[in-house]
Amino acid sequence: MNLVQLSFKPKNITKHLLSALPERAKLVVTKRYGLDKNNERMTLESIGEMYSITRERVRQIEHAALQNIRKSAYYKQEKATFDELHKAVHELGGILAEEDLLQHFAKDESSKNHLHFLLVVGDMFKKEKEDPEFKHRWHIDSQLSKKVHEALRKLYKNLNDDDLVPESEMIASFLDSLKDVNEKYRNEEVAKRWLNISKHISKNPLGEWGKASSQNVKTKGIRDYAFLAMRKHGSPIHFRDIAKLIEKLFNKKAHIATTHNELIKDKRFVLVGRGLYALTEWGYASGVVKDVIKKMIAKHGPLSKEEIIQKVLKERYVKENTIIVNLQNSKIFRKDKDGRFSLIEESQK
Repeated sequence: MNLVQLSFKPKNITKHLLSALPERAKLVVTKRYGLDKNNERMTLESIGEMYSITRERVRQIEHAALQNIRKSAYYKQEKATFDELHKAVHELGGILAEEDLLQHFAKDESSKNHLHFLLVVGDMFKKEKEDPEFKHRWHIDSQLSKKVHEALRKLYKNLNDDDLVPESEMIASFLDSLKDVNEKYRNEEVAKRWLNISKHISKNPLGEWGKASSQNVKTKGIRDYAFLAMRKHGSPIHFRDIAKLIEKLFNKKAHIATTHNELIKDKRFVLVGRGLYALTEWGYASGVVKDVIKKMIAKHGPLSKEEIIQKVLKERYVKENTIIVNLQNSKIFRKDKDGRFSLIEESQK
């Protein structure tokens, strides 16, 4: 992420603005926003305990201090600073998640705290607090903010639980629902910043987007990484190679035995040959060869040996002889005079 180059030093600006306050108010604001050397943003309760005053009293002092700064000559003297900051937020998209916004301006926590304070003091910046749908975010245009929120809700509503959407498609779909926003904002980088506001939509390590709650997006362990690796590979693959692919794609140590055990436990994977796994979503049937044959006959009715072999080989990487051996199980399959195989009814067993 490239940092936005600002012509001013945030720490110098906050120091100038704090000059408008009496000593206790200055100390309260400094502690509240982490503007001292500790870089720690203290709670109202913690500050109250420090000065032996109530939480509410600290809140009152903070509120009055911010108002006094905005009314002061010091604030007016920094008009160019706030105008520059406003222009920078506008160019970044007009509305951003707080963490994302601060990361565009600074790398160290101290500078981030000072910039956050400038956003709080600046009367042209509006903060919307974190809620169940969205992260803490800042905007400079209420109408734009409303449109982005509505578009994010619509995008989430149209996602199925296990959907994984390529980033280019997700951005295109998102921008399509925002046709009436300024053309300046209609680009990939701004769209990604807006998507990052949502708590319900996220992307996995391969850059595919979906519901943040999905195990295909919120990867927690080897089986989730295996799923993503196999989707990228696109065809059945041996569990040893899956372990290697996990290490290559995600830089995660994947022990071969552990990988195999995780694949066995998860219904997203189907064993289709000796150590070969496929994804269930690719249409492979579960079970051993015998079970696959049973499902096919149950679905299509009596089938010839050739038909069964052809269909099973689409589901399993096995030798034809293995299929023929399974068909010889007279407790399960019956061959009629036309050479077609059917299932022996349970009642006849």
